[in-house]
Amino acid sequence: MKIVAVVQARMGSTRLPNKVLKDLGGASVLDRVLHRLRRSRLIADIVVATTVEPRDNALVEHCEQNAISVFRGSEEDVLDRYYRAARQTHADVVIRITSDCPLIDPEVTDATIQAFLDQQVDYCNNVRVRTYPRGLDTEVMTLKALERAWREAEKQYQREHVTPYIYENPSKFKLHAIENDVDYSHHRWTLDTQEDLVLLQAIYTCFGGRDDFSWREVLEVVEKDPSLADINRHITQKAVREG
Repeated sequence: MKIVAVVQARMGSTRLPNKVLKDLGGASVLDRVLHRLRRSRLIADIVVATTVEPRDNALVEHCEQNAISVFRGSEEDVLDRYYRAARQTHADVVIRITSDCPLIDPEVTDATIQAFLDQQVDYCNNVRVRTYPRGLDTEVMTLKALERAWREAEKQYQREHVTPYIYENPSKFKLHAIENDVDYSHHRWTLDTQEDLVLLQAIYTCFGGRDDFSWREVLEVVEKDPSLADINRHITQKAVREG
């Protein structure tokens, strides 16, 4: 069974253009995501799934220069991009990760994957009921489930956000979710705005530019200095558009 992480990334973010190649303590945001994911015990391969748009050429060049596997597909139909990237890597199990999560924690990701394996489900996640800080988001699915969604999903938001067709159809898919013992969902560690970037840069500075720290170590830092969380506390997350 081959477990592959597909990391979606593009340069065309509306709120913070080119965010995936922004500097974060001496390495790009994308590199931080990939470095942290590579410490996973269960992920066999990682591929960056970007678009065919010319503005993403710089992202592809970055990947090629750093020996990072990359796939190019539709900008709007991200579900199609995911499915084709997964097929290209011969994945049996697909992990959905977004490139705006440079604090992604391999331990949390592995816990989600392990729950998926233990429960023998089609889809497992740690986001449908939020208890972890936003930015540790992990979704795990079988290639078969992804393929069925790819074939059957017709609504635009289902194609754009990859997994809604799966979790909206519990009669078609066996679903499972994991939750943390304590609810830390009020923490925002994802990258969508300049304020988010300022917070993430401050966190990486606290660790001297290293990226081998755990999410619990980050929690200690932000709880010790509440002014850090105040930097982006007012930022609202863009909602998944339904219907």
